[in-house]
Amino acid sequence: MTQPYRVPAHRVPEGGRIDRDRAIEFTFDGTTYTGHPGDTLASALLANGIRTITTSVNLGRPRGITGSWAEDATAQVGVDAPFVEPMVPATTVDLCPGLAAHGVPGWGKLSADPDPARYDSLHHHPDVLVVGAGAAGLMAALMAARAGCTVLMVDERSDPGGASPWASWVQGAVDEFDAYPRTTRLTRTTAFGGYDDGFVLAVERRTDHLGSDAPAHISRQRVHRIRARRIVIATGAHERPIVFADNDLPGVTLTGAAADYLRRFGVLVGTSSVVFTACDSAYDAAFTLATAGMTVRAIVDVRPVVSRDLTERAQHLGIDVHTSGMVLRAVGEGGAVTGAELSLPGQPAGTIVDCDTLLTSGGWNPAVHLWSQLRGAIAFDEHAGAFVPTGDLPNVEIVGAANGLVTTGACLTDGRRGGLAALRSLRHTLPEYRGVPRVDERTPAAPAVCWRVPAEASSATTSFVDLQRDATVADIARAIGAGMRSVEHVKRYTTIGTGHDQGKTSGIVASGITAELLGIGIGDAGTTTFRPPYTPVSFAALAGRDRGALYDPVRRTPIHDWHVERGAVFEDVGQWKRPRYYPRGGEDMESAVLRECGAVRSGVGILDGSTLGVIDVAGPDAPRFLDLLYTNMMSSLAVGKVRYGVMCGPDGMVRDDGTVLRDADDRYTVYTTTGNAAAILDWMEEWHQTEWPELRVWTTSVTDQVATFPVVGPRSRDVVGAVFAELDVSNEAFEFMGWRDTTFGADVPVRIARISFSGELAFEVNVGAGHAPAVWRALVEAGEPYGITPYGTETMHVLRAEKGYPIIGQDTDGTVSPHDLGMSWAVSKKKPDFIGKRSFARASNTAADRKQLVGLLPTDGSTRLPEGSQIIDHSGDRTLPPPPVPMLGHVTSSYRSAELGRPFALALVKGGQARLGDRLDVPIGDVLCEVEVTSTVFVDPEGARRDG
Repeated sequence: MTQPYRVPAHRVPEGGRIDRDRAIEFTFDGTTYTGHPGDTLASALLANGIRTITTSVNLGRPRGITGSWAEDATAQVGVDAPFVEPMVPATTVDLCPGLAAHGVPGWGKLSADPDPARYDSLHHHPDVLVVGAGAAGLMAALMAARAGCTVLMVDERSDPGGASPWASWVQGAVDEFDAYPRTTRLTRTTAFGGYDDGFVLAVERRTDHLGSDAPAHISRQRVHRIRARRIVIATGAHERPIVFADNDLPGVTLTGAAADYLRRFGVLVGTSSVVFTACDSAYDAAFTLATAGMTVRAIVDVRPVVSRDLTERAQHLGIDVHTSGMVLRAVGEGGAVTGAELSLPGQPAGTIVDCDTLLTSGGWNPAVHLWSQLRGAIAFDEHAGAFVPTGDLPNVEIVGAANGLVTTGACLTDGRRGGLAALRSLRHTLPEYRGVPRVDERTPAAPAVCWRVPAEASSATTSFVDLQRDATVADIARAIGAGMRSVEHVKRYTTIGTGHDQGKTSGIVASGITAELLGIGIGDAGTTTFRPPYTPVSFAALAGRDRGALYDPVRRTPIHDWHVERGAVFEDVGQWKRPRYYPRGGEDMESAVLRECGAVRSGVGILDGSTLGVIDVAGPDAPRFLDLLYTNMMSSLAVGKVRYGVMCGPDGMVRDDGTVLRDADDRYTVYTTTGNAAAILDWMEEWHQTEWPELRVWTTSVTDQVATFPVVGPRSRDVVGAVFAELDVSNEAFEFMGWRDTTFGADVPVRIARISFSGELAFEVNVGAGHAPAVWRALVEAGEPYGITPYGTETMHVLRAEKGYPIIGQDTDGTVSPHDLGMSWAVSKKKPDFIGKRSFARASNTAADRKQLVGLLPTDGSTRLPEGSQIIDHSGDRTLPPPPVPMLGHVTSSYRSAELGRPFALALVKGGQARLGDRLDVPIGDVLCEVEVTSTVFVDPEGARRDG
């Protein structure tokens, strides 16, 4: 029988924004507890009296809960069910049915099982993006919505209203915002990165709170890619601690976080407390906690003077206020706080006050992370006691607490940019929301800037600045002693701010302590860089659906199944599955390739070349555009003709090659290498958009829409002529490097080009992908009388290498120019400009000892040179010279040739063209293989075969 649910001792009887009518069972470290919908794992643990969550990463000291949201630096857990997270703050994990978690000491363990959850992404293009749904964010979003703007508002918490989600005016503001037709509000969504041109990344937690009941079609997390015309940053502020000895004990918590647990979740973080503060905001929190039943034994304020109304309210609640006081250390027993050692004026040193909770508040740091990521400046403001935004950013506003206006109930601390005036203005604009906390007419006392309690050297080793990294005041002193002066250097020396919380509570404190120890102002010390992500983002969310088979999508040509049926062995090329060779009767690759090469050279072969990149380039300025991209002229190419072209980078080195067909005066079809198809399209767009935006030209990839089948060999004319009977394929009617349009069957358009990548007579048949299987089968059937042989990429490589045709990326390495490849003929001397032109005039690009493409023939006639082998000067005694051995170049391609009856290779060799006929050596293990340097053309140097 199920036992009735009993309210844990730390849950107050009423209040909070949880569903008290329903209970949720969850497991932590193997023990089952109960919480409510609306709880976080942290609030549920605190409600059950659980204070120690884990141990610290380096020292193994007990760690508890120090914050209520992303600012928490200690409560790291691993989630085991219903989803898996190796390490995540317990403060940001929504309680859900079936939740099981365990504490992790600063590092998590990846699951060995695949994550079954779904992750995806969404794009937004709002007029206004508002980050933060607190008072300032809600008001900004409402004003933009009323103006008719498309507004997207994101907030990392589940409830809007920021520090005051319970205020009566919040729901009215939210209801009005949601009612507008062009508004979107995303809760549980953290904007974690700000980039150029209004681009912001945010991650939404979608099903954590649904647990095992989450519908399968709903993604667990979603990344939102937002491009906004205007950004309003209303991200609030982080409370910062004051550093003292043993401040890492469970039970030491930020004061504002303690109030947040009470107001949001109806949870008291302890039964008795001491509050250590340097600002007014802690008083409001202390009064709220005391009213709810917590015994606040003392408020210890470092300031000598506190406003009378605060002291009178404290007196009314029976709270002692001690000014000019300090908490020297947290007293602990059994790994948790049992008291606080105080230093008070007029009292004996080391006075200990019993308590189970020590609350600390050194002031508030505006959450300027997004502002800073967007290149906004910050400066230290003495009155605010914090680094606040300064200057302006185009199309970006920062408002509310993020702009230095810290709201804590009735207490407002004015920042340097007129936060009070801004709030008054907003209230005047929206008079119906008078429930927004009003500005107290008294002038709030400025916070004292107190980073740490001065302590003996022995205490400095337990005065923790970064609780996640176990980094102390002593570590900062050691960094300065080692010569560090920049806070960036101190950060890296101590690792402060490099944990999951990215220094939300430790970063500014570390800067302040560094400045103190160096004897400089904190404004001069500055801060470390605020880098994205603002909070931890899982790799799974960033990957989205790009994982498993979709991580590197498998692309198949339209006739992939035919290749499978014929037993093709595939290789991956530019995400495509390409047949490498077609073994018969137990052949290995070398035997199969020799057979395929022989069949192509003596009869006819067919290749599936559908993976080649195909780009449609159209527009009145297409000729000029291609002239600028290619080293040779494309504007002079006649309609119906084909031209080989080379693209170079600005450094003059070969980037890609391919063929260009001119379709019309204002249209071309560009063929690229398979692996570079996407990169070249991107290259075209980059140059068009950034350098030549005035050109009227459009580029469109049609790679997936076109299938290409080279039919190659002396009998290729017979095969193509049989399938396309209406096309005259004679040399007289169909010239080399020309193309013709015809049809297949009654009305299927086909384009055929006389292009050869083998040196043999060849026709490239291009057809729409949907008709590709029928055309392929017809070509194979027509070729059967001539012994047509399908061949793969390995045979294609051998055939092209025998003719000296390079493959970009294999025979080049980013340091090879067209001249090095023997392609000076492909570099125009007439064009005034093209990418890479100026670089050809550099002395280094014309040096005689540049590596140049040459052929190599092993003199023994039998050794196949390993690709990548180094090439050295010839040694007369056939022994490897002592190191260091000067390297002349390396082997780029190496094959065994059926046509030559021997192995051959291509290589890049220093001054290669001047070495033709020379003998060099290639070390293979401990043996030197002698090679002769030759021309790159091994088969049919006259080129007679290409015309049949």
